[in-house]
Amino acid sequence: MDYLCFRALCCKGPPPPRPEYDLVCIGLTGSGKTSLLSQLCSETPENIVSTTGFSIKAVPFQNAILNVKELGGADNIRKYWSRYYQGSQGVIFVLDSASSEDDLETARNELHSALQHPQLCTLPFLILANHQDKPAARSVQEIKKYLELEPLARGKRWILKPCSLDDMEAVKDSFSLLINLLEEKDFEPSRM
Repeated sequence: MDYLCFRALCCKGPPPPRPEYDLVCIGLTGSGKTSLLSQLCSETPENIVSTTGFSIKAVPFQNAILNVKELGGADNIRKYWSRYYQGSQGVIFVLDSASSEDDLETARNELHSALQHPQLCTLPFLILANHQDKPAARSVQEIKKYLELEPLARGKRWILKPCSLDDMEAVKDSFSLLINLLEEKDFEPSRM
């Protein structure tokens, strides 16, 4: 009996592999997609430049690895976003909560298009209201109302969270909530 206990404590094999999920990350230029993902990957913030096409990052978490395909948010690139949606298991939408009314309206239209896209409409969404550290930042409640999420996203799995580079723990917590949605097999629609 003692031998079995010792063996169980000392002779364990490697830990089971963490599940991997393929995600797409979208948002307008300047919303902070690249900066957030780089920080999550523990990359140095110097030399960060806006993504002009797309980039892929493996973002490690304790209970999962997120393979994030980040798509550039410039006008001339957004029209091609849908070509990169296939195979995605979840969506990260980043918006600048301190942006102009015009940019916020464009972000709302892009989010609505994504929420209704045939390849994304059944997937969980993590919507990050970034740049909460800026004086002009709108509250999550203001953004939720402006984005018209309640009527549009009814019955869908989505999370709207505030974030900034100043509080990466909150960003990690938001991603943990998304991982929980990704892990759910039989899900109830949720709104957070």
